[in-house]
Amino acid sequence: MTNQPFGPEGHDPLERRDGDAVPGAAFRARRDDELLASAPRTRRKQRSPVRNLIEWLLVIGGALVVALVIKTFLFQAFYIPSESMEPTLTRGDRVLVNKLSDDLGGIDRGDVIVFHRPPNEPPSEIDDLIKRVVGLPGETVEGRDGRVWVDGAPLEEPYLADGVLTDPFAPIEVPEGGVFVMGDNRGNSRDSRVFGPIDEELIVGRAFVTVWPLGRLGGL
Repeated sequence: MTNQPFGPEGHDPLERRDGDAVPGAAFRARRDDELLASAPRTRRKQRSPVRNLIEWLLVIGGALVVALVIKTFLFQAFYIPSESMEPTLTRGDRVLVNKLSDDLGGIDRGDVIVFHRPPNEPPSEIDDLIKRVVGLPGETVEGRDGRVWVDGAPLEEPYLADGVLTDPFAPIEVPEGGVFVMGDNRGNSRDSRVFGPIDEELIVGRAFVTVWPLGRLGGL
């Protein structure tokens, strides 16, 4: 008796030929499509207006805190209200002041500094002044022969305009913890020749750059 293979034409009915569908595959595909179609779509949650407002307030508040810290401890802009520092600075200029300069090496001769109005000066709507340091603690400053003299030697002042002369003034000794300041526009400046050396406690900081107008942008 000859053994015949199962199925027509000798093929195993369980064997899948190329192009034949796997039993149940079509059903599973349809089932998956039905599940996907029936699954609820996740809606994007709308943010509450109150939450948006709170976040904006936090951002603005943080920016104000940073600005306050910078102004209080690091840098501050100052407006030049007079001609006393011409030609270095003119009325309307704006400068940035480094408020840490006194802590990072101190104030040197030639520095342009901003300081609070000395208590022996008459009241004014201008609370802060800007001048140049010409005398340091322990030095004696005087004016004669159209120049500034420090400890008996003439002071080189390349920042003055050509032809500017300094009126004579008696020798003034700078105490410890003080500096002697003068305006570059010697004929139009009220400075240490009038109110004496200023105490370092009055110093706000060192002006290091002109930031406005843009045409005068540059270091000091």
